[in-house]
Amino acid sequence: MSKDAAEPRNEPGQTHRYLPHVVIVGAGFAGLYAARALRNADVRVTVLDRANHHLFQPMLYQVATALLNPADISTPIRRLIEGKNVTVLMSEVRRVDAAQKRVVCDIGEVAYDELIIAAGATHSYFGHDDWAKHAPGLKTIDDALDIRRRLLLAFERAEREPDPARRAALTTFVLIGGGPTGVELAGALADMTRYTLPGEYKTVDPRNARIVLLEALPHLLNAWPQPLPARARRKLEQRGVEVRTNSMVTQVDARGVSYSPVDGRGVKQPEQRIPSETVLWGAGVRFTAWAVAERADRSGRPREGHALPQRSRSRRCVRGGRSRVRGQRR
Repeated sequence: MSKDAAEPRNEPGQTHRYLPHVVIVGAGFAGLYAARALRNADVRVTVLDRANHHLFQPMLYQVATALLNPADISTPIRRLIEGKNVTVLMSEVRRVDAAQKRVVCDIGEVAYDELIIAAGATHSYFGHDDWAKHAPGLKTIDDALDIRRRLLLAFERAEREPDPARRAALTTFVLIGGGPTGVELAGALADMTRYTLPGEYKTVDPRNARIVLLEALPHLLNAWPQPLPARARRKLEQRGVEVRTNSMVTQVDARGVSYSPVDGRGVKQPEQRIPSETVLWGAGVRFTAWAVAERADRSGRPREGHALPQRSRSRRCVRGGRSRVRGQRR
């Protein structure tokens, strides 16, 4: 561990000038901007992140659909900050000891005077964590490359599959969740099958691939005002995507997805099944367990305060997607 990062706080009787130590957990957008804002301040800054690069997450779906390479959307954290008072450590945080003002991570402990938590989020399967192995989400470069591999291998397997029913399942792609991730993936996958892959195979025409987007709520992009959700649906359907709203997923396994449609009166209809061997997840997020606040919503966002920044008595400050302003719609 960096000696600078682990340097203890000022003790009584010290004669040298002590610089407060600010620890930033996470080098996403919030953590990165916090570090850049402090790089010329009279503080020592340590940035902890499980990766050594900053990731431009909004473009991950293009890596997943082979439109971009990982290097196109990632940059070394140190290159983006470049502050003499900033130390970047590649480390995974285990927990925060607020009483002792220490961050416990896989390389040891890091003491802090001020702590900024900008650790981001991971996938939420709403109590069905066993679905994760069948329906991967999209949060990291590794996730994007895994999805890319699954998509391309599906066509390779379909190319050599003699059974028409099995071939149809291999070329049926189900995306769960009609938020930004699901909508972007569905649109990019539709373009991939219509424009990128045709002509690559002899027995399979990618233009005949079936793409289904399932959303439990009545509209796509529920957090956005109309007419954006309606426009997104129209654009996807023009690309051949089957958009099914009011459709609650009830089961995900290696052979497909089961879901229950709900009619306009809110009455649940008989369960339906979509045979598919490639299912992708974009339905929900949850925040890192160690960083969940005492007063938090079901996703782990703190409920404290009407405005940011949010600071607790243990001198922790919450930034980025982990924050929530009272009255904010999510």
